[in-house]
Amino acid sequence: MENAKLMIEKIDMQKIPKHVAIIMDGNGRWAKRKGLPRIAGHWAGAEALRDIVSTCSKLNIQALSVFAFSSENWKRPAQEVNSIMNLLLYYLKKEVDTLHKNNIKIMMSGDWHELPYRIVAQIKKSIRQTQNNSGLILNIVLNYGARREIILACKKMCRDVLEGKLNIEEIDQFAFEEFLYTRDLPDPDLLIRPSGELRISNFLLWQIAYTELWFTEVYWPDFKSEDLLQAVYDYQKRERRYGGLKK
Repeated sequence: MENAKLMIEKIDMQKIPKHVAIIMDGNGRWAKRKGLPRIAGHWAGAEALRDIVSTCSKLNIQALSVFAFSSENWKRPAQEVNSIMNLLLYYLKKEVDTLHKNNIKIMMSGDWHELPYRIVAQIKKSIRQTQNNSGLILNIVLNYGARREIILACKKMCRDVLEGKLNIEEIDQFAFEEFLYTRDLPDPDLLIRPSGELRISNFLLWQIAYTELWFTEVYWPDFKSEDLLQAVYDYQKRERRYGGLKK
């Protein structure tokens, strides 16, 4: 906590990223290192998320997107997948009142409608309860793959062209983005990946074209406020040129 206080003094509150995205990685390896079952790492990761959501809210970050479950994660053992689903249900039920009280709005990206009914019902309830909140948007990216998102967006756009709703000459970057899950969010300014892995893992591929990337060896369950603040501090020292020249 003391380190977090020292770090926040270094942060320029006028240069806070609007949208931070996090690949919550390393839960299983964290658990294995401690001699625990993998699901224990996922539960510890949920605790880490609570701390990071609170810190993002205090920093007045507009949106936090967290990669909770990818469409490729279905390849994992059924017991682990079921445990993750139960954890998600528990997290939403337990945290939604606190999130609502703190003016945080819940949003979902991905094919979450395909999840078990009890999960979908709780997601809809959580979205409905927080839909009018004006603070941090917590975008939980669930049952998601970026390539699939882009393909689905192309299909929807082609359908609109065939039905005469969209002129093919009007298609540009901005028209295409209206068909993405994140159409109501700005592109991420900062993408954080814990656990030492140096890859994107099919996460928001379109949206992170000019996003600043930040990697750390820390496993997600050990990721604290001071780590987030360090990432924001490092982000603020970078110059974003978007393909242009240094001013």
